[in-house]
Amino acid sequence: MKSLLRWAGVLGLCGLLQLSLVAGVAAKGVDTGVEEAFKAQVSQRIGQGKKVYFAAPMFSQADKDFNLAMVNILEEAGYQVFLPQRDGLEAALLVGKTEEELTKMIFELDAQQVKKADIVFMNIDGRVPDEGAAVELGMAYMLSKRCYGFKTDTHSVEQGMDMNPMISGCMIKLFKNFDGNKLKEEVREYLRKNAL
Repeated sequence: MKSLLRWAGVLGLCGLLQLSLVAGVAAKGVDTGVEEAFKAQVSQRIGQGKKVYFAAPMFSQADKDFNLAMVNILEEAGYQVFLPQRDGLEAALLVGKTEEELTKMIFELDAQQVKKADIVFMNIDGRVPDEGAAVELGMAYMLSKRCYGFKTDTHSVEQGMDMNPMISGCMIKLFKNFDGNKLKEEVREYLRKNAL
């Protein structure tokens, strides 16, 4: 029952995020002044605090390798990064636990780390962004964290679309390059000149 209530709370948080953005847009028509004012307020804190929560899928070795390469770039630039695959818990590696126990352990640790972070840096690759990372982004946005993302995936381009505005609307900056190595260099170069 606790697990169901917890997920209802998460879904409620995501729904609240969507509702607040829609309400802001509806109240202003096509003018997104409320949203822009909120983003400007968050952007004023750029450079304040260097704790990063890295939100990304971690279900294949390719996922994990690319996540680690991106985290290395952030850490080389002086950021303290919480990478769930390295610093958190992986359900696949935890044996002897019930689904409810796993859910509670993973959710509470990751939610706590999002709260402690100054920044969320999200991998948006995939036909749709990873569900867990999307929830973490929603939490971060509602907690007024600075949110950044990156995308190397061409799925949405092939379908003639770019990205769900409920994801990209949370971002201060979104790095996009379909060549993963070039994207890493772009992020490295950006961090040489700018703070997150």
